[in-house]
Amino acid sequence: MAEEDSRVSKQVQRLDRVVIRFAGDSGDGMQLTGDRFTSETASFGNDLSTLPNFPAEIRAPQGTLPGVSSFQVHFADHDIMTPGDRPDVLVAMNPAALKANLPDLPRGATIIVDTHDFTKRALAKVGYAVSPLEDGSLEAYHVHSLELTDLTLQAVEGLGLSRKDAGRAKNMFALGLVSWLYSRPVESTVGFLEKKFATKPDVAQANVAALKAGWNYGETTEDFSVTYEVKPAPMPSGTYRNISGNLAMAYGLLAAGQRAGLPLFLGAYPITPASDVLHELSKHKRFGVRAFQAEDEIAAIGAALGASFGGALGITTSSGPGVALKSETIGLAVSLELPLVVVDIQRGGPSTGLPTKTEQSDLLQAMFGRNGEAPVPIVAPRSPSDCFDAAIEAARIAITYRTPVFVLSDGYLANGSEPWQVPTVDALPDLGTEFATEKNHGEEFWPYLRDPETLARPWAIPGTPGLEHRIGGIEKADGSGNISYDPANHDLMVRTRQAKIDGIARSIPALEVDDPSGDADVLVLGWGSTYGPIGAAARRVRKAGMKIAQAHLRHLNPFPANLGEVLRGYQRVVVPEMNLGQLALLLRAKYLVDVVSYNQVRGLPFRAEELQEVLTNVITQAAGTTDTADEIGITR
Repeated sequence: MAEEDSRVSKQVQRLDRVVIRFAGDSGDGMQLTGDRFTSETASFGNDLSTLPNFPAEIRAPQGTLPGVSSFQVHFADHDIMTPGDRPDVLVAMNPAALKANLPDLPRGATIIVDTHDFTKRALAKVGYAVSPLEDGSLEAYHVHSLELTDLTLQAVEGLGLSRKDAGRAKNMFALGLVSWLYSRPVESTVGFLEKKFATKPDVAQANVAALKAGWNYGETTEDFSVTYEVKPAPMPSGTYRNISGNLAMAYGLLAAGQRAGLPLFLGAYPITPASDVLHELSKHKRFGVRAFQAEDEIAAIGAALGASFGGALGITTSSGPGVALKSETIGLAVSLELPLVVVDIQRGGPSTGLPTKTEQSDLLQAMFGRNGEAPVPIVAPRSPSDCFDAAIEAARIAITYRTPVFVLSDGYLANGSEPWQVPTVDALPDLGTEFATEKNHGEEFWPYLRDPETLARPWAIPGTPGLEHRIGGIEKADGSGNISYDPANHDLMVRTRQAKIDGIARSIPALEVDDPSGDADVLVLGWGSTYGPIGAAARRVRKAGMKIAQAHLRHLNPFPANLGEVLRGYQRVVVPEMNLGQLALLLRAKYLVDVVSYNQVRGLPFRAEELQEVLTNVITQAAGTTDTADEIGITR
C-alpha cells in the first residue's frame, strides 16, 4: 500500500482496498451517486461489495439525522466478502450526514464535506452548537472542506437552469471528484446521464457538466496532492456484470421458468424491500412472464397459487408483514401439493418495524407460521449474486416435490451488489417438467397417487380430458383425493407430507466445512447474509494464527443430511444471527448440541471486526484458558 509514482504533478498511491461512503439528505441523490461509482468500479475490474442505507420515509425532514441516506462501497484488488466495517472516506453533503456517520470513521479517515449548509440553523437542527469544522473536533481526520454546491452552480452557469435545479447536480460534482481521486473511469456515467435525462437535455447537460467539473477540480486544486489507484482483482475468465440481490433474484426466477419450460406468473403486492423483483419481472413478457400487481397480499398469493394449478410456475414476493397475510394460502398450497415459490425479502420487525433495514428474523415464521402441520422447504441465499442460484434451487424443489418453497433473502442482500459471472444457459440445471396426461388408477385419475422416490403427486393441467379432480383446503383421502375426515387417513397424510419434505435432503449437497488446518476446535455456522461477515472474520482469525472452521447453510428445511455429524465434530459451535437466536433454537432442538449463539438486531449487517472478537474469545474459551461468554454478550 506504499508504492508511489508521479502523474501530472500529483502523486499516485496504490492501495489494495478502499471503503467509501456517500452520505446526504434522502433527496441529495446519494443512492444514485453510489450506484454510479459502483458501476464505474465494476467496469474497472475490481471486486466490490455495497451497502445502501436509506430512511423509511419517502421524503424525510431535510437536514435531520433521521433523513440521512448513505451508500457504502468497498472495492479491492482481491476477493472481498463484505461492504467493509468502517469507511476510509466519507463524503458528507450536510451537517446531518457528517454527524450521523462520524462515529463509524476510524482515526485518519478522509472526510470530504460540502460546507454550503453549515449554517447556524442547520447546525442547531442536528445538535451542533458550534461547527465541527471550526472547533477542532475533527483533528483526528483528514478533512477537505469544499463549497461543493457553489462549485456546482459555477460549473452549470449559463445552462438555463434555476438555482435550485442547478444545485441538485452537486452529487455529480462529488462523484466526479471522488472518481478522479480513485482513478475511476466516468465515460459510462456520462452515457447513463444522457440516457436517463434524454427527455430533459438541459438537466442531462447540467449533470454531465457537474461530473466533469468535479473531475477537473481534482486535477487542478492544491487541496488534493495525492490520487489513489486500486488495481483490478484477478477473476476467472468470463462475462461479468454488477448485480444486486433483487435483480439476481428476478433473473433466477426468470431462468427457472425457462429451464422448466413453464410460463412464469408473479402475483405480488408492492412492499419494501421486495418491490424491485416485481418491477424487474414486469419487463420480461417476451419470456412468458406475467406479472400481476394485486390489490393486497392475499390476492397476490391466491393468484400465484391459481396459476400453479393452471400449469404455470407460481411466484409470490413479499417481506415479513406480507408473508403473515399470505400464511393461510401457503397452508392451502401445502394441502394442494402444488409448486409455489414464496420469496421473503426479510426486514426489521415486528409489524411495520424497520422497512428499509435488514434482519434475519423470519426463519421461525417460515418454518412454523401456519396452522396445522404444514412443513415447507426453506432456501436462503448467502450473497447478492447467490440470489440467482437460490431462486433456481427453490424452483427445482417446488417443481420436483410439488410443494411451496420459501426463499429467505433480506434487505442487505436485496439492495447490496457485487460482481456476478453470467452463467451460460447450458450450465443451468434442467428443470424439465412432466404433466400428467393419462389416467393412473384403472379408469380413474387419482391426484394423490405418489412418485415412490419423491412422494410428489401428479400435476395435471385443468381441462385435460379424463383427469378431472378436486382441489381445496379440506383434508384429502390418500390416493383418490376425495374429501376425508377419517382420523387414520389424516394421520397418514400429515406424516406423508412431512416425509416428502424430509426426503428433499437426499437431493441436496452435504454441508461443506472450510477447516484448513483440519483440527479446529470451534466451528462458526451461519445462514443467509451472514456469510460475508463470518467469512471475513474467519480470515482475520486465521491470519492472527488461530484455528477456526466455517460452514454455511443454504437449506434450512430440511437441513443437510450430515449436519448433525458436522456439529458433533467440534467442541464449540458459534451461530451468529441477525435475530435473537432462531437457527440456534432449531439446532438445539433437533441435534441436542449446546451451540453458542451470538445475536444482533440493529438493522445492519455484522461487522467482521466484532465477529473476529467473538470467535477469538470462543476459541480461547474452548482451549480452557478462560470463560468470556458473558463478557462478549453471547448465550449458550
